Amino acid sequence: MKRVQACILLVLLGCSGLIPHMAAAETYPVTPRAMETVSDEQQSGRRVVIVSAKGNVDNAVEQVKDAVPSAKIRHVFKVVYGGFSLDLLEEDIDTLKKLDGIARVDDIAIYQPSLEGSIPFVGAGKSDKRHLGPGGEALTGKGVKVGVIDTGVDYEHPDLRANVKGGYDVIDEDEDPMETKADQGEPTFHGTHVAGVIAANGRIKGVAPEAEIYAYRALGPGGQGTTEQVLEAIEKAVADGVDVLNLSLGNTVNGPDWPTSLALDRAVDKGVVAVTSSGNSGPNMWTVGSPGTSAKAISVGASLPPVEIPYITLTNEKERRLELTPLVGAKPWKLKRDIPIVEAGHGLVSDYKGVDAKGKLVLVKRGRSTFAEKMETARKAGATGILIYNNLKGSFAGGVIQPVDLIGASLSKEDGEWLLEQLDHSKKELSVRTGYEQKQDLLASFSSRGPVTETWEVKPDLVAPGVAIQSTVPKGYLGLNGTSMASPHVAGAAALLIQQHPDWNPEQVKAALMNTTKRLVDEEGREYMPHEQGAGRLQVDKALETKTLVYPSSLTFGTWEKKAPRTKRELTITIENMESKARVYHIAPPLGELDGIEWETPFSVTVGPNEKKQVTLAADIDPALLQEGLHAGTVEITGGSDTIRLPYVLFMEEPNYPRVMAFQFAHGDAKNSYYYEYYLPGGAEESGIALFDPDTFEFVDVLVSHEQSERGMVSGELSDLNVAPGRYRALVFAKSEGVKDTIEAFIDVGEPPLFPKEG
Repeated sequence: MKRVQACILLVLLGCSGLIPHMAAAETYPVTPRAMETVSDEQQSGRRVVIVSAKGNVDNAVEQVKDAVPSAKIRHVFKVVYGGFSLDLLEEDIDTLKKLDGIARVDDIAIYQPSLEGSIPFVGAGKSDKRHLGPGGEALTGKGVKVGVIDTGVDYEHPDLRANVKGGYDVIDEDEDPMETKADQGEPTFHGTHVAGVIAANGRIKGVAPEAEIYAYRALGPGGQGTTEQVLEAIEKAVADGVDVLNLSLGNTVNGPDWPTSLALDRAVDKGVVAVTSSGNSGPNMWTVGSPGTSAKAISVGASLPPVEIPYITLTNEKERRLELTPLVGAKPWKLKRDIPIVEAGHGLVSDYKGVDAKGKLVLVKRGRSTFAEKMETARKAGATGILIYNNLKGSFAGGVIQPVDLIGASLSKEDGEWLLEQLDHSKKELSVRTGYEQKQDLLASFSSRGPVTETWEVKPDLVAPGVAIQSTVPKGYLGLNGTSMASPHVAGAAALLIQQHPDWNPEQVKAALMNTTKRLVDEEGREYMPHEQGAGRLQVDKALETKTLVYPSSLTFGTWEKKAPRTKRELTITIENMESKARVYHIAPPLGELDGIEWETPFSVTVGPNEKKQVTLAADIDPALLQEGLHAGTVEITGGSDTIRLPYVLFMEEPNYPRVMAFQFAHGDAKNSYYYEYYLPGGAEESGIALFDPDTFEFVDVLVSHEQSERGMVSGELSDLNVAPGRYRALVFAKSEGVKDTIEAFIDVGEPPLFPKEG
């Protein structure tokens, strides 16, 4: 069996240097070459890459064999990705890139899964006769093939036994896509949870309880896999004739042309409805990651079903409420009493020196150790519970695979730092009190936001419940949080639509789902922006009842320079009338909403029975009158009882997206060597990695420096570093278009003990 070390799954995240998309565990970055899928036999200085061919794939393979003797072809992808993966010497990368038959070369990325009573809430699971198939049968997904690319599926689970019809294990290269079991490595459960949301048919009922599940195990022990394995799984699923694909996985590479995003685009071209999670890196803009950046797939963010959310207040300061996100694997947060709270740094063993945690809550900062290590250390210190606050802006969803006997929750960076400040300033012991509040139809704070860099497209496309989602896991059931749980709600809904309309193509299915959503507002009554919620929250019953389709179902007018002349930009949409009588559709752009934009659209258009018609929407834009930044809104199309709102975005001047993302740093193949990588979504005039003392922030050295880099992944190998062994604060920086951005991360040089043992 091919072993995969603990890192973030490729299915959820991205290939190189991605952050976990899964709400179950936090791990240190592990590069593709730290994994045995890159072969135990490889020698120092070798690398595995994904190659896109320019033209005929076979010709490109032969060209590589002739020109690069060190290259070993691993897998050829012809179904949804025109290219191949290969293992070659690092020194031959430049030769490979210069070959005429090679369009591009990408490092493989590491992916991981994202997690999932919400079915009735989105209008699914109803037993009435309003929603029937073409033969008058109830809509249950019967006869529809849904491929689940994930950690495998427990096909022995009683709620799934009748639904799992086939699949493939890409990790072990056999026909048995069972979840990883304990004797194979770190066990997994994510794919079984996802499959249950789609099609459980027992104690729990999924959205499409009679759909056929085809399981593709692309993530191995610990829920890890690579771009290569995900691509192979996509190819096998398409070749097997699946109707719908669900990928509850991703990475932090916000780019439209990452290999997994392109593969999903091509899968859609072949008639497959592709559904993927947007990511769990919210709430900031630009956090959506591949393959959730695929233009033609359906990217899904996470919203709240009806759920009771715990919050805490300090007993001496009741005005500020700190909202909690329970940690998966911890005991449920059901405190009914006040409880003292203390602080313990990053939750390392050394941080507990002089801290009396017995019977108390412990506040610790995210990072420098895994969630499991933080929770187990707190338990051993006698703590009743743990609060982990984020080391980045906003909130996060986290947890562990193996249950821990203490309560636990996460806090946003802002709330955690405020609480830490109160503890620092207090001269006496502080206590917290727990309260509970019912909430629904709000965006989950961890749900990744768009738009997509370079294309400036609206993503996610829509949102669905992704908080406290109960579903199947091996030997039982579990409630999970994450966009991984939201995505299968939409995949199940797609299965129902395909059963109802077997002749529909993926674009029509996507339109039905997006055209019929519910627009969500935040707690202040402000409607969420298109890049936050896409078209809105999934409403399965409305999608099954719609008589009109409009596509594309979201619009982008791209970027404009302030000094540009007045210009008209035109976009074409298709209005499809599925009724047996003609309908008149009225088009209402947001007239007068923005100075500087004059809309030119027909007031109305008549579409015949069971016909479709293309309509041009024109925006006459005067950049001089528009303020810099993001402008967004909706275009309303009304006909009969249907009102469809198409979200749109427009950027004035260069968007303020992060100039660097997806950093990874790990030991290389050779002794004292290290591998690094980071992604530049728009290229950079200069970029690199600087080292600082982790405590004093004193400058130590510049590890990496690059100039005039093109858009894409920057990677390389370092050896014989001129710094002492130990832990450092790395500052990854990039400057592009006059904007400089940085990423902070802790990295280890040499072999210091990361987590000192007790005693």
